[in-house]
Amino acid sequence: MTRENLTKFAWLAIFAAVVTIALKTAAYFLTGSIGLLSDALESLINLAAAIVALLLLKTAVAPPDDEHAYGHDKAEYFSGAIEGTLILIAAVAIGWAAIQKLFAPQPLEQIGVGLLITAIATVINLVVGQILIRKGREHHSVTLEADGKHLMTDVWTSVGVGVAIFAVSVTGWLVLDPIIALVVAANIKRTGFYLLKRSSQGLMDVAVSDDEQKSIRHILDGYVKDENIEYHAFRTRQSGIRKFVAVHILVPGAWTVHQGHQLLDRIEADIRRAVPNTVIFTHLESLDDPASWRDIELDRFGD
Repeated sequence: MTRENLTKFAWLAIFAAVVTIALKTAAYFLTGSIGLLSDALESLINLAAAIVALLLLKTAVAPPDDEHAYGHDKAEYFSGAIEGTLILIAAVAIGWAAIQKLFAPQPLEQIGVGLLITAIATVINLVVGQILIRKGREHHSVTLEADGKHLMTDVWTSVGVGVAIFAVSVTGWLVLDPIIALVVAANIKRTGFYLLKRSSQGLMDVAVSDDEQKSIRHILDGYVKDENIEYHAFRTRQSGIRKFVAVHILVPGAWTVHQGHQLLDRIEADIRRAVPNTVIFTHLESLDDPASWRDIELDRFGD
């Protein structure tokens, strides 16, 4: 699947948000539950987040240009940060509405119908959320994964609200409705903070996963053993779906440029096969030149 095709999943998230907003709003008007109102509020924020995700995903798949020679993949991290912020805003809004109802609880109506409508909306969010998370991880799309996690917070909100409404119908304790809403608000804040942390790590050029680094080093170590070479200054970073690898390859000084270039081509091809979507920068150096062994640090001040 190409990166451009991932936008169809953002459209799926928008569709799910529109449908669940309609369902949850209807459930609120039928029951008068503050929990369902808070649930509908979160779905409204889901819609805004899905639209942002679509726009930034379109930006992320744009090809490199003169001003962005390394592509636009980092746009996805902005989407994750925005979604995390929106989740926190939703948590605050839910908490505020719940506190107001905590001191002035009101009786609920047509509870059975409200629960049925909420269950339908919850199933929609559950299915779509899992699809987005799976596709996001499969294609290293922070945007889709964040959108999926956002929908999963909505699922937990709906489950909590449903439990509260059922408990109210059984016990008659109206105060349970806002109390459960407060618990749900506190829970979904964790997802918001997780997305903010994940996005900040991406913007700070976090390294690729440990497993991917091990795969790359395994390839390099194989060449060290078979070709009598060395390597150093090995660095990686993740930018959305794209990974960047930089490494210095040290070969015998008697080698020709042609020999060294052929070796680098083989190494780069092997790494790309082992770790897809990887851009590799190799630097050829001589094993016999003392200067090669000082060329390790990222910043070579004073050279």
